[in-house]
Amino acid sequence: MTHKSPWVLLPILLFLAIFIGSGIYFQIQQADMAFYQVSAPVAVLPAIVLGLLLAKGNINERVDTFVRGCGDPTVVTMLLIFLLAGAFASMGKAIGGVEALVHWGLSIVPTQLVLPTLFILTALMATAMGTSMGTIAATAPVAVGLSSATELSLAFTVGTVVGGAMFGDNLSVISDTTIASTRTQGCNMKDKFRMNFKIALPAAILTIIWLTFHGANATTETVSDSNLISVLPYATVLILAIMGLNVLVVLLIGIVLSGLIGLWQIPDYSLLTWSADIYSGFSGMQEILILSLFIGGLGALMQKGGGLLWLADKIDRLSHRSTDPKSHRRLAEISISLSVILANLCTANNTVAILISGSLARDIAGRYGVDPRRSASLMDICSCVTQGVIPYGAQMLLAASMAKLSPLALISSATYCWLLGAMVIISIVIGWPQNLAEKNS
Repeated sequence: MTHKSPWVLLPILLFLAIFIGSGIYFQIQQADMAFYQVSAPVAVLPAIVLGLLLAKGNINERVDTFVRGCGDPTVVTMLLIFLLAGAFASMGKAIGGVEALVHWGLSIVPTQLVLPTLFILTALMATAMGTSMGTIAATAPVAVGLSSATELSLAFTVGTVVGGAMFGDNLSVISDTTIASTRTQGCNMKDKFRMNFKIALPAAILTIIWLTFHGANATTETVSDSNLISVLPYATVLILAIMGLNVLVVLLIGIVLSGLIGLWQIPDYSLLTWSADIYSGFSGMQEILILSLFIGGLGALMQKGGGLLWLADKIDRLSHRSTDPKSHRRLAEISISLSVILANLCTANNTVAILISGSLARDIAGRYGVDPRRSASLMDICSCVTQGVIPYGAQMLLAASMAKLSPLALISSATYCWLLGAMVIISIVIGWPQNLAEKNS
C-alpha cells in the first residue's frame, strides 16, 4: 500500500512562515527593505532540514531523493533559462537596448496606454511561444525600462508582464500545461482552448480596462535619443520566440547579437567587457537559482513521502460528501480545482501539479459527469493562476530578480492572475461555460 502522510507537507509551510513571516515582522518594525532582511534561499534551509528528518528511509536515501529533485530536467531547464535571461538582460542594459526600445515605444504609444499595450503584447508573445518563462525573460527588462521612463510603479509594470505571460501559458496550444491537462483528461487541445478562452477573455478585458485606468495619470520623463540599432537584439528575440525556436537558443542568440553590437557601436567595448557583462547577469540570478534548486529538492521529498497522495485522498473524500445531485457538478469542479492548486503550492511547478493531480481529476470528472474539456480547462487555469501569484514560483522569481524586487512585492500587481481566479470562481458557481459544453456535445 502506498504511504500517505500529511506531516511531510510541513516543510513548505515552515518555509512560507519564515519567508513571509519575517518580512511582515520587519515591515512592522519599519526596517528598510523588510522583505530582504531574511533571504529566501536561507529561509528554505530549515524547511529542507525538516523535510529530510520527516522523509522515509535511511539518510542516504533521503538525500538521494532531494538531489534527484534538484536535478529534475524541468528544474535544470528552468535554471538555464534564469542564467541566460540574466545575461541577456545585462547585455541589453550595457548596449542601451532597453532605453532605445522604451524610447521607441513611448514615441508611438501614448503614456496612458503603456500598461494595456504591454499586457497585450506580452500575452500575444506568450501565446505564440507557449512559455511564460521565456516571455518574462524577454519582456521584463522592457517593463523595468518603462517604469524608469514614466511615473508608473515598477511592481505594477513587471506584474503586468507576469499577468500577460500567464495568459499565454494558459491559452497557448503548445504550452506544456495545455499538453499536460488535455492528455490527462483525454480531450482535444482546440476544445480545451475554446473552453479556456471563454473564461480568460473576460478576465483579460477587465485587466486591460483596469490597466488603462491605472495608467491614466502617468507622465513621461524626458527620454534621450537612443540608437535604434540597439533594439535589434530585442526585436530578434521576439521574432524568433514567436516563430517557436527553443527559448534557450533564442536567449543565446540575443546575448551574441547584443555583444556584437556592443563591439561595433560602443567605443572601448571589448571582449573582456562583454565577458564581464555576461557574468554580471549570471551573478544577478544567484538568489533565484539557489531557491529554485532547493524548492525542486524539497518538492521531491514531499512527493515521495506521500504528502501529495494524502492531499489527493482528502480531496477525493470531499468529492464524495454531497448527496444532492444538483450540487455534484459544483463540488466535483471545486475538488478538481483544489487538487491542482494544492499540488502547485507544494511543487511550485504548474505542469508537474497537473500531471500529479491529473488521474484524480479525471476520476472525479468521470464520476460526476464533468465534461473532460471542462476538467482540463479548470486544471490549466487554476495551475496558471496559482503559479502566477506564489512568491516562490519560477515565473514570479524570475520577474522579481530582473526587477530587483522582492517577489512578495509583485503578488498584488499580477492583476490578470487575480481576475482570472475570480472568473474561475464565478464560472464554478454559475456553471458556465459547462452548460455550453453540454449543448455542443
